[in-house]
Amino acid sequence: MRKISKPVLLCTAVLGATVFPQAGPAQSPSSNVHVVASGLNGPRGLKFGPDGYLYVAEAGTGGANATTPEECTQVPGPIGPYSGGSTGRISRIDKSGNVTTVATGFPSTVDSNPTPDLMGVADVAFLGGQLYAVTAAGGCSHGNPATPNAIYRVNIHSGSYTMIANLSEFLQANPAMYPDAADFEPDGVFYSLIAYGGQLYTIEPNHGQIFRVTTWGDITEVMDVSKAQGHIVPTSIATHNGEFFVGNLGLFPITPHASKILTLAPGCIGEFTPGLDDCDNFNSLGIVGSRAGFATVVAVDFGPDGLLYALELSPAAGFPTPGAGDVVRINRDGEIQQIATGLVVPTGMTFGPDGKLYVSNAGAAPPGAGQIVMIDIP
Repeated sequence: MRKISKPVLLCTAVLGATVFPQAGPAQSPSSNVHVVASGLNGPRGLKFGPDGYLYVAEAGTGGANATTPEECTQVPGPIGPYSGGSTGRISRIDKSGNVTTVATGFPSTVDSNPTPDLMGVADVAFLGGQLYAVTAAGGCSHGNPATPNAIYRVNIHSGSYTMIANLSEFLQANPAMYPDAADFEPDGVFYSLIAYGGQLYTIEPNHGQIFRVTTWGDITEVMDVSKAQGHIVPTSIATHNGEFFVGNLGLFPITPHASKILTLAPGCIGEFTPGLDDCDNFNSLGIVGSRAGFATVVAVDFGPDGLLYALELSPAAGFPTPGAGDVVRINRDGEIQQIATGLVVPTGMTFGPDGKLYVSNAGAAPPGAGQIVMIDIP
């Protein structure tokens, strides 16, 4: 997610809204990439609802609210301090590509870089027909002291929403073993949200933790990824056949093929590192497998074909390059195959009921530049 030791705005600004791209012409998208909607403000995670519409989390445009070191711990410069506001939103896209606002007023924040990064609503998920959202821009350290990072229950008809779990508070009370010290985010920068087994799971990349949240708001840390892997910036999570799959962004400058997808399973099992790992209880996730060969993974998901797909923000060496983003797939023979290319700092993806893949394109770009693209799967 960008700041030299960070993931293009992940880790600090979890995929903020403007990266520091390398010079050079942008690559055109491959022929199987089609624009569905445009004009979005930092689109991030997205999911289809039971009504068949596509729901998209948007970072927003930040704001002008500021806090001081006397009020709370600030994010270190040059990233901090942040300026907060309430411009984060959730949008809905119909089959014709029409975009409407479902809910707005969520925390949004912008950092202090000359080319600023934005955070806001990070992802959405449906559980029991109900929409939930996770935020990345909340909390005093992001200039939004009245609205912590949280999971919200959202009424898709009225646009009203209710906080069910205060993630800022829980994160600060349950620190990771090896968070990112260079640009430590006290309130976290939550990124991915999924529903599984009647509960919600979310990842915090800057600290490197995975949390499970019940619909009534109980929060449990199920894995401290930093304890097992160090600071690798885990960004995305998916489930398949009772296991969890977690992709990581990695650090900057980007090293091609240095990111991996971890396979996690419940219980105290897996490839633990002596001196770093322990197993506190069986209400946790352990690493049971790992597949290398990726770079800057910002989303993972399983397709209708049962294969694992990964969205790569910018797998080229160096720093994020517009047009270098792609989607890859692990085929049944273990080969990693490129499925779509020419994406511009993409930030999220989901499969639709039509079997096509939908991606938040230009999600880490200036407000208004964001798109949703549909990808035909070969």
